[in-house]
Amino acid sequence: MKIIITGATGMIGEGVLLTTLKHPDITEVLMVNRRASPLRHPKLTELIVKDFTNLEAFNDWLTAYDGCFFCAGISSFGMSEDKYNHITFYTTMMFAKALANLNADMIFFYLSGVYADSSENGRVMWARIKGKTENALNKLNFRASYSFRPGFIIPLKAQQNVSLIYKGINLIYPLVFPKQTLSYDELVNGLIQTLAIGYEKKILEIEDLKLIGNQK
Repeated sequence: MKIIITGATGMIGEGVLLTTLKHPDITEVLMVNRRASPLRHPKLTELIVKDFTNLEAFNDWLTAYDGCFFCAGISSFGMSEDKYNHITFYTTMMFAKALANLNADMIFFYLSGVYADSSENGRVMWARIKGKTENALNKLNFRASYSFRPGFIIPLKAQQNVSLIYKGINLIYPLVFPKQTLSYDELVNGLIQTLAIGYEKKILEIEDLKLIGNQK
């Protein structure tokens, strides 16, 4: 299977990329970044795109893929609602619409967040916008679209983009909240299994990812 991954210069995207590259069912990975990554691998091709809302010049690069793991994103901390909406909703949708037009048989996976608000009416700004994005993606012309809400993910030793604070939390969190913790193997196996055979739910919560990701 051939996969597009975004956000690989961020923490979760990097972990997803490293784990996807070692999966035997994945033959090619296109890493779409705004800035270059030092990572090199026989399965990996890098495409630098400065503006995710304007992909016309890259149509030939983005065609004939089975799935997309969209892991690009940003924290809402200190950000206005308008700016966060532009980055989280508008930019994601423009990128996804371009892929849907080029790959009608693609399955799109969106990195959302635990407590994202699918009603779009809640008081928490980031959760409301994430929920709006989840809902809008389901209306696009993909073969299927899923949103995954992974919670806390145990970092890989090979990762470069993990903060010291996150590493510190990792010493405690998995012991105290094991049901709210995922490994990257569970996460990526869950995504790839869903890509291959589908899943009954459109939103993949932690328990769903654990269930699918641990299937043999």
